[in-house]
Amino acid sequence: MELPAIKIPQIALPFDVPVLLHPPVDHFIIALPIVVLLLEIINLFAKKRAIGVVSFFLIILTAVAAVAAYFTGTVDGKEAWDLLSQSGQAELKEHKLFGTYLMLASGVVLVFKLLSSMIQRGMMKGLFLLILILFVAGILKQGKEGGELVYKYGANVKIVKTMDDEMFDLKDELNDYKEEEKEEEEAAAAEEAQKAKAVTEETASEEEATPAEAIPEVKEETTAETVKENVEEVKEAVAETAAKVEASTEETVAPAVEVVPAAEAPKPEIATH
Repeated sequence: MELPAIKIPQIALPFDVPVLLHPPVDHFIIALPIVVLLLEIINLFAKKRAIGVVSFFLIILTAVAAVAAYFTGTVDGKEAWDLLSQSGQAELKEHKLFGTYLMLASGVVLVFKLLSSMIQRGMMKGLFLLILILFVAGILKQGKEGGELVYKYGANVKIVKTMDDEMFDLKDELNDYKEEEKEEEEAAAAEEAQKAKAVTEETASEEEATPAEAIPEVKEETTAETVKENVEEVKEAVAETAAKVEASTEETVAPAVEVVPAAEAPKPEIATH
């Protein structure tokens, strides 16, 4: 069962409350009500006025200790808040709320102690004892939850703070490393881009120096047509040369054939028997 939220007006103290003063104050707020309860139970049988006076004085100290526990707990709670996990912060909220109710309840216990002292009736004393027992039970419950905040969630434990500081430093170093790595990657990417740009500019300058390479198909077609025309011209020239050679050969060989038989004609031999 969740208690309804209650808000106490902020009271500006004329002095600063030291950190980690809440644990020693808690010992008083836990021990005093238990002592008062024991004294009241004893006084039911002893019925000594001195015991009642001592009990009344201790209840006043209990109310003062409850107020001190509230203010010291507020300071320690603010100190421990950032170091707690989400579940620890929720536990701290419940602890503070219940502590506020206990502080107000300590005033109620004091009022009923006064009434039981003024009204000497058994019913009033019984009602006071019931309220005192409930108050002690609440104090013990609050002490248990406060211990869980310390031992389970590490509230205001020095080693937890030290480890948290070390973790914070490691996170800073990790962030710095990531930033350096990112800068190196950006520098490498910029260098690669610069190299690619240089290669592109060099290629472009070579293409400008040899524009004929930009139209290889036209060059191939033009070369093929030129070769074809040259071949035709060579064929025609060869045919003309061959015709001229043949004509010149015929003119030179024909007279020689006619003269040789006339000059060297063999004489007929006379047979002798």
